[in-house]
Amino acid sequence: MAEAKPDHTSSSDSAVQIVYVERPENEEAEAFHIRTLASVLGSEEAAKEALIYSYKNAASGFSAKLTPEQVSQISKQPGVLQVVPSRTVQLHSGTAQLHSGTARLH
Repeated sequence: MAEAKPDHTSSSDSAVQIVYVERPENEEAEAFHIRTLASVLGSEEAAKEALIYSYKNAASGFSAKLTPEQVSQISKQPGVLQVVPSRTVQLHSGTAQLHSGTARLH
């Protein structure tokens, strides 16, 4: 798995995107992710700096900080299925009712 990387992008318009890709068959997932990013960012070094995380188990893809133009370019790359903005959601567990005594398990 990739480690979190410091922000080295030059544009203030960049945002973290999740790039879903087909599972590579003859290549390690992270190598494929870096190669796909490098095709848009211009070098393997820039791709390694932009890569935030490689997803290899439940999903195939990676997260990276990209500008809107880079999102447009990477969306056209072979093997790229979808590019979506990363977002954080808060899950509600519903445990408040259990602790307040209003719900009981039988």
